[in-house]
Amino acid sequence: MTRYLSLPALSLAAVFTLAGCGTDSGTTPAPASSATSGTSGSAATTEAPTDTAVSMEHNDADVMFAQTMIPHHQQAVEMSEFLLEKDMISPEVTDLATRIKDAQAPEVETMTSWLEAWDEPVEPDEGSGGHNMGDMGSNSGGMGSMEGMMSDDQMAELEATEGDEASRMFLESMTAHHEGAVGMAQDEIDNGQNPEALELAETIVETQQAEIQEMEALLAGL
Repeated sequence: MTRYLSLPALSLAAVFTLAGCGTDSGTTPAPASSATSGTSGSAATTEAPTDTAVSMEHNDADVMFAQTMIPHHQQAVEMSEFLLEKDMISPEVTDLATRIKDAQAPEVETMTSWLEAWDEPVEPDEGSGGHNMGDMGSNSGGMGSMEGMMSDDQMAELEATEGDEASRMFLESMTAHHEGAVGMAQDEIDNGQNPEALELAETIVETQQAEIQEMEALLAGL
């Protein structure tokens, strides 16, 4: 009797064992679901560049605009960083320097991506027409070239000054810098072809003209 009673017991044990296996196998689809989700996520990521794709339509004016505005913006960012490292600068001037840095640093990356997409060098050839990059900031006295770039000596002086004198030099120099950028942007508006470059040029004209007026008001209050 004992031998026969053990057989059902073994059968029940087998049923429980199979049920346990069935439970484990039921959880296996979860990783597959995660993999599917990851795949769809990666597909969404690959679609992003399409929305921000660079228009390949461009001419020499577009190339020159990007090539010359990149170092121009880079210097404006550096000027702003110099000021933001100083003490005893008014909140209004600090706020302006922060806005200039935050706006122009990403624009440098944008214009660099254009040139790379167009298979153009980031720096213009020395024999190219348009703005003469060699003259940018070459004059150690005065305010540099017509683009408003500061010379190395002027940049060193801005870095060394403090307080109201630093604010004054920053505002005067950045005003000339902005005036040069507005002129360069207007050249792009008049002669350019690329829609993104034209849009950026219009933005530069609008925002920097407004900042010129702001800086004139700040200078009057020093």
